[in-house]
Amino acid sequence: MIRRSFLTLALFAAFAPLAAKAQQTDPENTLIMELRDGRVVIAMRPDLAPNHVKRIKELTRKGFYDGSVFHRVIRGFMAQVGDPTGTGGGGSGQKLRAEFSREPHRRGTVSMARTSDPNSADSQFFICFDEAPHLNGQYTVWGRVVSGMEFVDNIKKGAPGSGAVADPDKIVRMRVAADVK
Repeated sequence: MIRRSFLTLALFAAFAPLAAKAQQTDPENTLIMELRDGRVVIAMRPDLAPNHVKRIKELTRKGFYDGSVFHRVIRGFMAQVGDPTGTGGGGSGQKLRAEFSREPHRRGTVSMARTSDPNSADSQFFICFDEAPHLNGQYTVWGRVVSGMEFVDNIKKGAPGSGAVADPDKIVRMRVAADVK
């Protein structure tokens, strides 16, 4: 009996953090991004960037990101997506005011791409492969990959320096988790 109780307690202790994390998932602020190799789950951070999260959800619900190519992918740095032209020069046509925070750019961080104008973010975003402290406080962080980072790692890398990708990988489909049945 003592052995069984100890085992039950040990199993509970091992799985309690996983159960707590599952209960904390907010489907309205979770994205499911299907890539060629698998599913990536992104926890959005409306507490950091409410306007950016709102816009990303609007675009996602319109199917804007479906088929969008990773046009700029730099090994050890980031993968950028969200330009409907696939060139890096396009967007949805709606500029967003910066919502900079103290949240660091580290492996799995999802942040908005922009021009030299801090208030030029539109639809393009990037996912960090590794830490990028030089971006901290200068780009709007709006999410974090919580599962499937191994599939992000598999995205086809671009040319050294520019990151331009020939025959790039793409987002097959992206959905807000609350909309998935």
